This record gives sequence, C-alpha cells and structure tokens, in this order.
Amino acid sequence: MRNILTPKAYKIIDVRKESNLEYTFKVETDIKVEHGQFLQLSIPKVGEAPISVSGFGDGYLEFTIRSVGKVTDKIFTLQPGDTLFLRGSYGKGWPVEKLKGKNVIIVAGGTGVAPVRSMINMFFNDETYTKSVNLICGFKDENSVLFKDELALWKEKFEAIYTLDKGEKEGFENGLVTTHLAKLPFEKFGDNYEVIIVGPPMMMKFTSLEFVKLGVPEDKIYVSFERKMSCAVGKCGHCRVDETYVCLEGPVFNYTKAKDLLD
Repeated sequence: MRNILTPKAYKIIDVRKESNLEYTFKVETDIKVEHGQFLQLSIPKVGEAPISVSGFGDGYLEFTIRSVGKVTDKIFTLQPGDTLFLRGSYGKGWPVEKLKGKNVIIVAGGTGVAPVRSMINMFFNDETYTKSVNLICGFKDENSVLFKDELALWKEKFEAIYTLDKGEKEGFENGLVTTHLAKLPFEKFGDNYEVIIVGPPMMMKFTSLEFVKLGVPEDKIYVSFERKMSCAVGKCGHCRVDETYVCLEGPVFNYTKAKDLLD
C-alpha cells in the first residue's frame, strides 16, 4: 500500500515568468485534479508547500508559484528537465457542477487569480457551460499583473474589470476590487447566479461582506481558504480552525461556513 505522504518525482517541462515574483511551472504528470484543488510540491532536504493547480490538461499540471520562502525560492531555481516532487491531489475544489447555466461572478486578487484560472479557461472554451461570466481581477500594481495574455482573451468574451491598487495601466481601473462590485448587473441575474472569491484572507473577508451588503445571500458565495495548510491529510492539525480541518473540508468553502474561518 502506497504511503499517502510519500511524494513522487515528476519532470518540469516548461517554466514561464508571470511577474518578478511569480512563475508558472508546467509539470509532466498523469495526476488527476479538479478545478480548485491543490498538491504538495516538495524538494528533498528543503521542504514542501501546498500549491493550488492553476492549469491542467492531458499529461500535465501547471502551478503558478510566488517566491515567498525557502521551498518556493528553491523551486524558482529549477529549469525544464529538472525534477519536482508532487503528492496529491487534495482538497475540495470549486462547485463547478453547480455553476452550470448560472451567471458566474468571479472576484480574484493577485495570486488568487491562479486557483480560478483553469475554471475560467474551461468557461472560455465552453461558452454553453455558463449563462454569463463577470470577472473582477485586482492586482497591487502593474508589475504584479499575472496571465497578461489570458486576461486579454477573457476580456474579449466575458464582462471583465481589471484594477490596480496603485499606479496606472491601459485597460486597468484603479482601486480595490470592493470598489467595483456595485457595477455588477445583479438586476439581470435574478436569482440565477453564484459568486466565487479568492485572494488574501482580508480581501476575501471584506469582499464577502460587501457582497452581503449588496444583498447577495451568504449561500451563494464561495471562497478558497488555504489557511496554514501543511500535511494536506488532516494529521498535523496545523490548518485546524476549531473543529474544521481546512485541508480536508476545503480549501473551497461556502461562505456560510467560511465566515467563521476567515482571519
């Protein structure tokens, strides 16, 4: 019987620079995933880190990683042909089936665009899956913008607002994502919509609260809450909040539960 904590080596087949701090690593693997799930990425004698899947297809997975510590800094030294260790997939992903035929609102901040990227691309490639898609993607500044080519494509097909917290850039508005929520055409949606939010904990907290102020029922809001995950299998207790193990019951939660988990 294979140990669920034992990683396996896979070959990196492409590395793409997204920004000065974020790279996308494409890894050759037959591991099956769902939109919104994560894997544990590791390097022997260095450590491991939980990373959301930002894209997948036949024979590969993509991980968009921000260099913020010992493990991710080491991963950033790897090149195509090098080996990266993976275990997983883990966690509860986005409620994709529930989004069929719905008006889908996606609000993502910074690297939070990565966990929804594969799902957005699915909607892009299958125009019949949703009734409509409204995107609001916020970034710190021009140098923090991710997936530039895909942002342009998404804007051709979806209603999209891209915004910068500071600075100016053509095609981008200014201000936090919360300042743009009132622009969403809820009057056209009726009751047929769902809301997806992903980003830093404080961004998700205040964006969720703002949606509630706008009259959105709590059970129509979903967030991805990757709080302090470590082992990914509910053994270490590092991600436990009261009786909830985020790695097992999440990282995607309905806001009716997430509101008590958000920092």
